Amino acid sequence: MNHKEIARDLFIEGYNCAQAVFAAFCDVTGLEKDYALRLSSSFGGGMGRMREVCGAVSGMFMVAGILYGYTDPLSDKEKGEHYGLIQSLAARFKERTGGDTIICRDLLCMLSAEKKAAADTAPTPTPRTDEFYRARPCLRFVECAAELMDELIAERNL
Repeated sequence: MNHKEIARDLFIEGYNCAQAVFAAFCDVTGLEKDYALRLSSSFGGGMGRMREVCGAVSGMFMVAGILYGYTDPLSDKEKGEHYGLIQSLAARFKERTGGDTIICRDLLCMLSAEKKAAADTAPTPTPRTDEFYRARPCLRFVECAAELMDELIAERNL
């Protein structure tokens, strides 16, 4: 299954970046789609549209947590291994997007023709118009995060 295409389709349907990535992997995580969509709904637009950590990255991290996360709060070894995995995914995302950040506002400033989008933290979402998709690099980030997750799954033979 090509999760990059599923994530892309979900984003184009109107789901936020985190929802698109996280829900694209329901077949692997075993979560019901509605549950995955609700769980990830707060992370779009850089966490509630505050332009903090990119929602696509947050969605990717949540999938990694379900698949490879730790449960023993006393196991520093497991925590360290998981945090290393998350840092590696972040580094790969940065490399693929050509920047040095996973912060939504910085990604929008760096890669968007519409610089004012980075400063827009109003809770009302921007309408999904043709102009939205032309001006914003978000779809590219959604595809990148899903692709990185697919690569990780393939590497780990899940």
